[in-house]
Amino acid sequence: VLETPFGANVDIRDTVNYREVMKQYSLGPNGGILTALNLFATRFEQVLGLINKRVDSGKPPQYALFDTPGQIEIFTWSASGQIITESLAASYPTVIVYVVDIVRCQNAVTFMSNMLYACSILYKLKLPMVLAFNKTDMAPCDFAHKWMSNLESFGEALQ
Repeated sequence: VLETPFGANVDIRDTVNYREVMKQYSLGPNGGILTALNLFATRFEQVLGLINKRVDSGKPPQYALFDTPGQIEIFTWSASGQIITESLAASYPTVIVYVVDIVRCQNAVTFMSNMLYACSILYKLKLPMVLAFNKTDMAPCDFAHKWMSNLESFGEALQ
């Protein structure tokens, strides 16, 4: 993403230049993202320091949201992702929000793939998790509730 539609107090792109990382280390896109995340993780104590300053000032943030790379495996299964997640969980109450694109999940196989990813992340990180379905203004989400609560209806959707 070149620009986010929201303001961010900390943006990894202000710390690590993804394109320069790719160029300097002769990496492709995924290797560049992983290396940029590794470099950012080495400075993550600075991010925690910013949050701690707010806490110490008597104006603690009600929430701190961390939007991680869309490539699930890069954040969830990397050492740097684990360092960042464990650092947050050791310092603050931490909840994982797994965002499911309801438009793409209308297909039963894609839906199940997302549920398996969510379970994988839940068991890997061992933190509370919330499933959030986005784009519900573009597609109804009642099918997802039905599939999650009724195995037979999900089985029928697979046929």
